[in-house]
Amino acid sequence: EMSCCDAGAMSVQEALNTMLAQITPVSECVTVSLANSQGHILAEDVLSPLNMPPFDNSAMDGYAFRFAEWVEGQALAIAGTALAGQPFSGEIPAGACLRIMTGAQVPAGLDTVIMQEHTAQTSEGVLFTQSPKAKANIRYLGEEIRTGDVVLKAGSRLHARALPLLATLGLPEVNVRRRLKVAIFSTGDELKLPGTSLQAGEIYDSNRYGIEAMLNRMGIECLNLGIIPDDPAQLRDTFMQAAQSADAIITSGGVSVGEADYTKDLLLELGEVGFWSVAMKPGKPFAYGKIREKYFFGLPGNPVSAFVTFYQLVQPALRKLAGEAFVAPLRIPAIAEHNFRSAKNRVDFQRGVISVNADGLITVRSTGAQGSGMFTSLCAANCFVIVEQDVPAGASVTIELFNEIVS
Repeated sequence: EMSCCDAGAMSVQEALNTMLAQITPVSECVTVSLANSQGHILAEDVLSPLNMPPFDNSAMDGYAFRFAEWVEGQALAIAGTALAGQPFSGEIPAGACLRIMTGAQVPAGLDTVIMQEHTAQTSEGVLFTQSPKAKANIRYLGEEIRTGDVVLKAGSRLHARALPLLATLGLPEVNVRRRLKVAIFSTGDELKLPGTSLQAGEIYDSNRYGIEAMLNRMGIECLNLGIIPDDPAQLRDTFMQAAQSADAIITSGGVSVGEADYTKDLLLELGEVGFWSVAMKPGKPFAYGKIREKYFFGLPGNPVSAFVTFYQLVQPALRKLAGEAFVAPLRIPAIAEHNFRSAKNRVDFQRGVISVNADGLITVRSTGAQGSGMFTSLCAANCFVIVEQDVPAGASVTIELFNEIVS
């Protein structure tokens, strides 16, 4: 059912679903130390080896006592002190209390802690200047996590918020999927390396710099094969080399209607063609297939198109290949600061800047000229504005904030 979209072009969602359904995550696992685990993908559920907290402890600096023994206006004698890491082991007589610090173990039998600020010292001991609440200010054994609980699921990416949790549980290392290796190269006789001088008709190759930077931020090893000229024999050799040494291959250029034949022929000869066109703007000429059982992603040559197709299509595909559990990107409504025109029959991923207006509402404006060769539109942006039909100023439009791989 292609009626909504350009003839022969798959919808963005269909393209994504097609790739995700075909991709099998890498299976090899490695054990890494907790200190070196950031950015890795968990290969198995992490089960807690202990209760958290591991013992009843005080949430405040104050006094621990038996709530039933408290009498209004009567001071409690102090039987001793419990410090964090130094539990109190003596007896606590009836009608007495224990000086206790935050994090210190609450001895069995004591059931309430009153904070220091609600007490006064007298010659008899401690007088409460405010009525205590039963069971207040105690963090109970296992109230957060029980031994054997799943604390992080397989497929989770270990970020800065996960590492302290693993450390809290005393885990010095974790079992993760091995890192992916992805080969990238650009094709086109017009492309030159930055630092060289341009002749008539030449431009600098820019796409690989963005793609490699995003791969790095995803924790993927990048095999950068440079610029390959438009020569079938050289292209074939490069594809073979890439398929031998990497899990996936990303090219930019060489997939638009006029020049797609080299690449298509190679896919047909060495692997398989998945699809060749997606109903999105920018980035309609996006190709997906396989070369010798390795996944192939052919990005358009236009810089903005290459970047947007990598972000929207290749990123989720590589996350799946790496073993990461799929999480759909968060898309939220914002108020359009001006009219947004849609691309007919294609989802338009325009580049925008979000702000908060005087009423505290999220608004979005375009970063300016949105041509697929104009990279300034991306550099200034902090979100995609996903335009599926014309949106008048003041109406709601869907935005997707950039994630950590581009920020």
